[in-house]
Amino acid sequence: MNAAEFEDRLNVLRPRLHRYCARMTGSAVNGEDVLHDTLVKALHARAEGAEVNNLEGWLFRIAHNTSLDFLRVSARTKGVPLSEDVEAAPIPEVDIVAISFQTFLRLPELQRCAVILKDVLGHSVEEIADIAGCSPATAKSALQRGRAALRLFAQTPEDTRLPLMSVSDRRKMTAYVDRFRSGDFDAIRAMLADEVKLDLVNRLQLEGRDKLVPYFTRYGEVTKWRFALGAVEGKPAMLVFDSTGSMERPSHFVLIDWSENGIIGIRDFLFAPYVIEALDWVRLG
Repeated sequence: MNAAEFEDRLNVLRPRLHRYCARMTGSAVNGEDVLHDTLVKALHARAEGAEVNNLEGWLFRIAHNTSLDFLRVSARTKGVPLSEDVEAAPIPEVDIVAISFQTFLRLPELQRCAVILKDVLGHSVEEIADIAGCSPATAKSALQRGRAALRLFAQTPEDTRLPLMSVSDRRKMTAYVDRFRSGDFDAIRAMLADEVKLDLVNRLQLEGRDKLVPYFTRYGEVTKWRFALGAVEGKPAMLVFDSTGSMERPSHFVLIDWSENGIIGIRDFLFAPYVIEALDWVRLG
């Protein structure tokens, strides 16, 4: 395939790759970071002449290794030793897709990999072994033990993760959301630092206050959105809801980074709807 066809295929596989990366890292937001690094590595490898016979399998191997690199750097891996008694115990069936990312993070890496690839994405045991770099027998054992552990974890209520937000941060975030609600984008632009960066995930990146004018103009022209103060994975966020639907689940969300000079980072997930799946979010009053 030519370069354009290759990038089109990457875009088609992007949601599936994110489902893997998010569960491996325990975070929808971090999963998007790992996915981005995965695609950059894939594009670089192709430019260097890498031969790819099975594109999906090749991409998942890159995503797997990139996820492991992320976990090692962040030291977030939480291995849970399992005994044969746990594996053999009768445990009710659970909906694998509905299990939170943080629950997946409680599994050892290989068990996590096996369950995600098999029960979330539908890969065979042989494909799991190829992606993880182990034998089919090892992959099958990891799958069985990972399934057993997740069923056990699902019986234990999870603690609700509430955002740790200072009064100052809450005041600034509330002001940002209120100005979006009222369409006062001139006031929002006044909140921006000169060096502000916009990451419209999966679409474009811009830097500089003046360069962001079209971004706010576009939001001002579209009337389908409703905005609310909230938190995503414990971080302050602007939740965006479709005005034609309910407020039960956001359509997308926006993360804001601040400095002494104002807003220095805006990360908008409008064009990455796959990140919403099983996202840990809360709407704040």
